[in-house]
Amino acid sequence: MDPWIPGKDKKLLIPKSHIVPLSKRDGIVINIGDLRLYYFEEGELIDTFPIGIGRSGWETPLGKAKVIKKKQNPIWIPPESVRKEDPSLPKVVAAGDDNPLGNRAIYLSMPSYLIHGTNKPYGVGMKVSHGCIRLYPEDIETLYDLVVEGTNVNIINQSIKAGWKDSQLYLEVHILPDYVTSSDEKQVINSSDLYPQAYEVIQRAAGLDITKVDWDKVKEAVKKANGIPINITISE
Repeated sequence: MDPWIPGKDKKLLIPKSHIVPLSKRDGIVINIGDLRLYYFEEGELIDTFPIGIGRSGWETPLGKAKVIKKKQNPIWIPPESVRKEDPSLPKVVAAGDDNPLGNRAIYLSMPSYLIHGTNKPYGVGMKVSHGCIRLYPEDIETLYDLVVEGTNVNIINQSIKAGWKDSQLYLEVHILPDYVTSSDEKQVINSSDLYPQAYEVIQRAAGLDITKVDWDKVKEAVKKANGIPINITISE
């Protein structure tokens, strides 16, 4: 199916549930593996948003940081590395419709990396940026109002997640389709390559209840790898 023009009468499956990644639930958690940002306060999930991240050669780095500044209607000063790639860029881009940072920017203690809005919303859900994390305009406004200077930020990469809900164990597996990447970066991951990692994730989440896992359901979830949480508990 063409992701840009699905066509008339096509059925779309849109995930509305997400397994929270394994991380300390404090402040902002950015998961490269499922292209989502999670925001926590006092250990509770407050909100989650889809994101766009860095493309091949400009990968968004993993690691911990803090929010050091927030700015409405920010200017953009393209780094020299970006201007070398596109010499037509000015040294300073004023706030407005042509500014790729959108109308909100959250600056991190990682030099040159920001969480910001965008003037190209179609880039959310894709790996097309120069390493920054971009959100939809309406989502960055929500996040901007939630965070304060000093908020912790943790950037992780978990493409396979497992979690319990109502005594049922769910597995969520992501293999990003080709259209989310830049043209020079195509994945060569096969679903069978993910089984060992899936087993480790399930083992960690299930603990002594691993006997409740239906491994045929696990194989199906890994084979689909569609980012939808799938119940992998043995049916009673």
